[in-house]
Amino acid sequence: MIVKMKFLSISGPRTDIDRVTSRYLSKYEMQLENAITELKTTDNLLPFMDLNPYKEPLAKAEQYAAMLPDQTVPMDTSLSADEMIDLIRNLNHDYLDMKAKEEKIKKAKEEIMEKLHQMEPFQSLELNVKEVMRYRYMIVRFGRVSLDYFHKLEKYLFDDLNAVFLEGSRDENYVYGCYFAAHKESGKVDSVFKSLHFERIRLPEDYDGVPAAVCREMRHQIELLDQQTEDIRKKVGGFLEGQAAKILGAKYKLEELSNNFDVRKMAARVENEEQEDYYILCGWMSEKDVAAFIEETKDDDRITIVEEEGREKFFGDPPTKLKNPRFFQPFEMFVRMYGLPAHDEMDPTIFVALTYTFIFGAMFGDAGQGLCLFVLGGLIYLKKKISLAGIISIAGIFSTFFGFMFGSFFGFEGTIIKPIWLSPMHAMMKLPFLGQLNTVFIVAVAFGMGLILLAMVFQIINAWKRGDKGNMLFSPNGVAGLVFYGFLVITIVLYMTGHKTPGNIMMVIFLGVPILLFVFKEPLGQLIQGKKASLDEGVGMFLIQGFFELFETMLSFFSNTISFVRVGAFAVSHAAMMEVVLMLGGITDGAGNPNWIIIVFGNILVCALEGLVVGIQVLRLEYYEMFSRFYQGSGREFHPYNNHAKKSIN
Repeated sequence: MIVKMKFLSISGPRTDIDRVTSRYLSKYEMQLENAITELKTTDNLLPFMDLNPYKEPLAKAEQYAAMLPDQTVPMDTSLSADEMIDLIRNLNHDYLDMKAKEEKIKKAKEEIMEKLHQMEPFQSLELNVKEVMRYRYMIVRFGRVSLDYFHKLEKYLFDDLNAVFLEGSRDENYVYGCYFAAHKESGKVDSVFKSLHFERIRLPEDYDGVPAAVCREMRHQIELLDQQTEDIRKKVGGFLEGQAAKILGAKYKLEELSNNFDVRKMAARVENEEQEDYYILCGWMSEKDVAAFIEETKDDDRITIVEEEGREKFFGDPPTKLKNPRFFQPFEMFVRMYGLPAHDEMDPTIFVALTYTFIFGAMFGDAGQGLCLFVLGGLIYLKKKISLAGIISIAGIFSTFFGFMFGSFFGFEGTIIKPIWLSPMHAMMKLPFLGQLNTVFIVAVAFGMGLILLAMVFQIINAWKRGDKGNMLFSPNGVAGLVFYGFLVITIVLYMTGHKTPGNIMMVIFLGVPILLFVFKEPLGQLIQGKKASLDEGVGMFLIQGFFELFETMLSFFSNTISFVRVGAFAVSHAAMMEVVLMLGGITDGAGNPNWIIIVFGNILVCALEGLVVGIQVLRLEYYEMFSRFYQGSGREFHPYNNHAKKSIN
C-alpha cells in the first residue's frame, strides 16, 4: 500500500531552526524539498550559508568507532555537544601523538632493515667490517658480481692481478664478497673489477664486529622495535576500548546533530528589516506523522505549520513510501526493480506476492524441495534480512503445497505421497478441435487468461485515479479491451466445454465495437476530455497506423496468453528431470541397492538450477504479461532527511 503524503511548509525565527529540527522533526520521517526552488511565489528568499560544525568531529568519531574491536558496547549518549567535540578533539590529539611515535619507530626499523639487507650476503666472512674499512696500506671493496663474470674474475686473480677476493655467499644470479688490494695497486684492481661489472655495496661503518654478529645485532634491534610498535598498538586499542561507550554515543549523537544542521541546505531564510529573520522548510510527510506533528506543536508559538493544498502550488508529484504487511514486504524488491508506483497508481506488491509465489509453486511443485527452500530461505531472511531469501522462503511454501497436489516428494512421483489433484506428466484432457492435451497446460492457460483480465481491471482503476478517461475506456487494456478479451475468453471456454457459443450479433457487438474503439482511441479520448478531435497526420496515415497498432494488440493478446503455457511446461519438466535423477540413482531399474549419493546430489542440482530458472521465468511473466498492462512504475522513492525510526540506541 502507498502511504498518503502531505506537503508542509514550516517557518519560524531563524535562530530557532536547530531547536525545531532537534525537538520535532527528528521524531518524524520527512522528505525535505529545496524551499527556494519550491516556494517561487515567496519573495526575498535566501539560502543559509552556515558551515556544518559537526562534520569534522563526526568524521573522526566514525574513524575511531570503526577501530573498536567490539561494536556492540552500549553507547553513552549523556554528553553534551561541546563535551562530545572536546572528547573527539582529545582523542584525536592523543591518537595522533601515539601514531607519530609509531611512525618514528617504523622509520627507524626501515633504516635498520635496509642495512641488514646490505650486510646479510656477507655473513660468512670472518672479518671485522669496521677494522678492514680503516686499513692503512690496503683497500677493501664489498660488492657483488654476476656468476657469468665471476669465472673470468677467477682467471684474472690467478694470472696477474694482485688482489684477493673473499666470497661471502651466492644466489642464482650473483656472487657476493669483497676484494683486498694494496693501495698502490688500487687503481688497476678497481678498473679490472669495474670492467667485470662488479657492483660495489657500501656497508654501514657504524657496526663493530664480524658480519654475522652485526646481523644478529640488527635483527635484535628490529625485534625490539616490533615490540615497541606492538606496545603502542595495544595502548591505542586499550585507550579506545576504555572510551568505547562514549565514542559510539558521540558518533550517534554527532550524526544526528550533523543531519539536523544540514537541514539548512534545504531551508530558505527571509530577511525582514522590521522583525527577526525567519526560516522556511518545506517537504513531504505522511498524513499520520502530519497529524502527530501538528498536535505536538499546537502550543508552540515559535513555529508555524501550513498544510499545502493542491499540487499546483509545488513542483513534482509526492514521493512514494510503501507500507505493506510484514509477510509481503520482501516482494517490494520486485516492485522497486521495475519502478515504484506513482502516488496515483495502485501498489502492486500484494498482487506480485500472491501471483509470484503461486505460479512459482505450480512450476516447481515438490513437497520435499519446497520445504528445503522454505527452511533455508527463512533462516537466511531472519538472520540477514535479505529480501530475496524471504521471497524464496514464501515461494517454498507454495512449492510444498503443489508438491502435495502433484504427489511429488524429492522427485518420487506418487510413491511416497499420493497426488491430491493430478500427476503433471500423466494427466491428460481431451478438447474439441485440439484433441488430447496435458491437463496442466490447459489449466495454466486458463489461469493466465484470468490474470490478464485482472490486470485490465487494475489498469481501469489506475486510469480512473489518474483521470485518464481515454485510456480507461478505449485502450486495449481498458474497458474496451476488457470487453473484447473477456468475451473471447468466455467464447473459448464455452466451446471447449461443449456448450453453445454466442451468436454472430453478439460477436459483432462484443468484438467489433471494441476493435473500432481501439483504432479511434486518440480522437475519442480528445472528445471525452472536451477537446476537438484532430488527426495531425491525415486520415490515411491514421488508418494505416491504426491497422498496425491493432495487429500488434491482437498479437500481444495471443502471445501473452500462450506465455502461460510455460507454467505447465515447467511443472512437467520438473517431474521429467527428477525421473532422470532417480533413474541414474538406480531407483527405476528395479535394483535393490540405489545410489543415494546420486539421488541427493541430483535433488540439490535440480533444486538449485530449476529454482533459479523458474524464479526468472515467473518474474518475466509478472513484468511482461501483467505489469505491462496496468503498471507504469514512474514514482520516486520517499527519502526522509533523517530516518530516525530506523536508528536504535543499544
